[in-house]
Amino acid sequence: MAREAGTEALARLAEERIDHRFKGLPPDAAGLTVAELAAQRRNLFTDGFTTPVLALSAERLEHNLALMETYTARHGLAFAPHGKTSMAPQLFRRQIEHGAWGITLAMPHQVWVARAFGFGRIFLANELVDPAALRRIAADLAADPDFRFVCYVDSVRGVELMDAALRGAARPVDVVVELGAGEGARTGVRTDADARAVADAVAGTATLRLVGVAGYEAQVPGASPDRVGDWLRRLVALAAEFDKAGLFAGAGEIVLSAGGSEWFDAVADVFAEVPALSLPVLKLLRSGAYVSHDDVHYSRLTPFNRVPEEGSLEPAFRLWAQVVSRPSPEQAFVNAGKRDAAYDLDHPVAHVVRRDGTEHPAAGIEVTALSDQHLWLGTGPQADVEVGDWIGFGLSHPCTVFDKWQLIPVAEADGTVVDYLRTFF
Repeated sequence: MAREAGTEALARLAEERIDHRFKGLPPDAAGLTVAELAAQRRNLFTDGFTTPVLALSAERLEHNLALMETYTARHGLAFAPHGKTSMAPQLFRRQIEHGAWGITLAMPHQVWVARAFGFGRIFLANELVDPAALRRIAADLAADPDFRFVCYVDSVRGVELMDAALRGAARPVDVVVELGAGEGARTGVRTDADARAVADAVAGTATLRLVGVAGYEAQVPGASPDRVGDWLRRLVALAAEFDKAGLFAGAGEIVLSAGGSEWFDAVADVFAEVPALSLPVLKLLRSGAYVSHDDVHYSRLTPFNRVPEEGSLEPAFRLWAQVVSRPSPEQAFVNAGKRDAAYDLDHPVAHVVRRDGTEHPAAGIEVTALSDQHLWLGTGPQADVEVGDWIGFGLSHPCTVFDKWQLIPVAEADGTVVDYLRTFF
């Protein structure tokens, strides 16, 4: 029932009317439904789109989805890609169609979005101690026997708060003990003794069920292949210890989860070594940024740089902005800024200049600063750029790109827009 309702909700996205909420779209598209605009197959460059406009490559998006499907299958991993990267239910559906077990999320609101679109397996990679949110989860579990929900817990106090909020719930909430990556890292228990105390506290409740151990290896201080591998083996050993102690009784399967977008090769290697336990093991990878990849941060850190024989991801984003000022030979400004481009990790990178229907490389052009609505460009002697030119920029850190755009055109290589992705942040 929930899946059918979700399918209907996805279909209704195409019925949404184009209006002032959605930047970059053609002004004369106002009043059309998203489906009507998509059916027109307008060209991003010649059919009225206004700058700044963010586009996703249809071909590269499909490539990335297919690559991670084959990678996880090859390594015997289940996959719950981190949906907080895009918060685009249409992409969630495509990820499921490409073999994903479910969707990882980080905050209760994100869970409500996923549930509204019918997603039935959710891994919440965070602690959840808010009583109202826990009661909503309990109600969803009671109403939908097929709903699978798993979340982190990392303290005895957290267990107590969850237990108090969930008294009387029809089904227990599945939890995994989060193992912290080390002193000074983010959340998670710091010692094996603390992990055991949390696990024992869960076992002492009727409202929670311990089903595994999880964490985030990218937080390992001074992360390197050896250090990340050591931490992952500690994660596996902790799961084996809990299993030996009978703490997974009634779980059905043991969830062992890790894996961002920087070290999933290490996760694959170590999870391949997991010893036989008393229950089947769900080896759950959670990488999220792969879906769009990027031009700087993850292009530099992707595990495929270490294992090129496994394939390579392709950056799918391009931000198009127009040169609006060329006040000196050393400087130019385009009409996109912090409201349009991620800047928390790296500046955008100028790739191509488009003028009168032709493109040439953006040689000698560098983003030097960002204002709210402008990118500051340093232009060297070789820069061929004029007022009115469109410049295509590569971006860094998908998680802060998607959340600046509510409706994103998906364009083929020749600029034909074939779809639009709706985001919910």
